[in-house]
Amino acid sequence: MSDRQDIADVLTRYATGIDRRDWALFRTVFTDDCALDYGDIGTFDGVDAVTEFMDKTHAMAGHTLHRLTNFAIAVDGDAATARTYVDALIFAPDNSSGVNAVGFYDDELVRAPDGWRIARRRFTAVRVSTVGGQP
Repeated sequence: MSDRQDIADVLTRYATGIDRRDWALFRTVFTDDCALDYGDIGTFDGVDAVTEFMDKTHAMAGHTLHRLTNFAIAVDGDAATARTYVDALIFAPDNSSGVNAVGFYDDELVRAPDGWRIARRRFTAVRVSTVGGQP
């Protein structure tokens, strides 16, 4: 695969890891010392911190759907940047109401011995709204 396809695969593994609650897969997305800024959601230093947060917050959720589009990837040797749009649905345990978060990720990736990994991420929320519930 090309570097761009490998990076798109890393970004897709992020969404798949969360939606399947597959935290071993999720961990393969980041460097051990990653620095992540999710705005109002929080900042995380290291793969352990972000995995623990995602596990805890998604354990109480129902279905989740993290849809990624518009992969804008630029590779420069062993470094790369990516901007990816995200449209995420996070449902309550009853799957009848939840939150829809739309925004984008700006990532800095590095080529590691076992493949590309996100070293830095900033999430910018464009719109967050509730969905479902009582009519």
